[in-house]
Amino acid sequence: MKIRHLSLAIAAMIALSSCAQTQFTALEQQQISISDPSLFEKSDAFTIDFSSGRDRDYSFPLPVGKAKVLPDYTVEIETARGDAVKSMFAGVVRLSKYVPSYGHVIVVRHGNGLETVYGNNAQNLVKSGDRVKAGQTIAIVGGENGRTFCRFAIMVSGSRINPSIIFSSESHQLRQQVVLFQKTANWKVNVSVMKEPVIEQPASIQWWCYPLPGAKVISPFGSRGGRRHTGVDLKTVNKDEIHAAFDGEVVFSGPFSGYGNLIRLRHDNGLETYYSHNSKNLVKVGEQVKAGQVIALTGQTGRASTPHLHFETRIGGQAVNPNRFFDHDTHTIRLEAFNKKRDGYVIKR
Repeated sequence: MKIRHLSLAIAAMIALSSCAQTQFTALEQQQISISDPSLFEKSDAFTIDFSSGRDRDYSFPLPVGKAKVLPDYTVEIETARGDAVKSMFAGVVRLSKYVPSYGHVIVVRHGNGLETVYGNNAQNLVKSGDRVKAGQTIAIVGGENGRTFCRFAIMVSGSRINPSIIFSSESHQLRQQVVLFQKTANWKVNVSVMKEPVIEQPASIQWWCYPLPGAKVISPFGSRGGRRHTGVDLKTVNKDEIHAAFDGEVVFSGPFSGYGNLIRLRHDNGLETYYSHNSKNLVKVGEQVKAGQVIALTGQTGRASTPHLHFETRIGGQAVNPNRFFDHDTHTIRLEAFNKKRDGYVIKR
């Protein structure tokens, strides 16, 4: 099999897309699924390397939305009315029009060989031939039957592919791996993972978890309205799954004053973490939980003006800014806040 080893790092996608065509045939501007013979002109396969790159070269279409992959490989991303739909990678808009089955829909052709589809929009903000950057707002999300969602898909040469190979619908993050795209006899495309990612710090996957993947901060730690805000408020959608940040023991689970439904976890690394305003607590006092375990669902109990998670980190009973331990923009751990020990990680005092 002759393979064109593009091995594209995400950082190279902008450069590649700058070379992409900005003029498309009438058919390309009218039809969502259409083959792109130029992809397989020189070989019957190519690869894309998603294992390196910069955060700014990739964006989930609706960063705070709740994604669900359907059997036909479309992704429904539920969010709030008026939310902005973002381009996943840099590229050129091939199609921007109204299609009965998709509503207002946009198709972006990317320099890495992929095309992304954004349907059910209330309003398209770009037109065919426009260059777009990763994370650029290209549409306003639409609704249907009382729901607000984007209908998203990834295509290669007109064939819809399984998006779960490219990204996680839970964390919204790209999967760090090399992916092979191979043309078949009937011009369909087979997709497979060529190389599993190399995890330099496997423990980082096991010993911590961001408490609300896909969330954004709507209120930071510190002074708020003349009062001290002892945590950060994280927003996604109502009844989203809340995860334990670290392994630990449940020392409180129940209603508590303005916190509403509260869970307190005590961890061996020196921290206690608080999770409050929950619509439902899923663990009881005395239970041992693992990092990443679902312990509650987001809600609006207690003193809360909107459904969200109030998340606290405490040392010796004193509230400490969670930013010391987590990067809320990238939803990653700050390893510099911890010391590596033989049996795990502990906070630096």
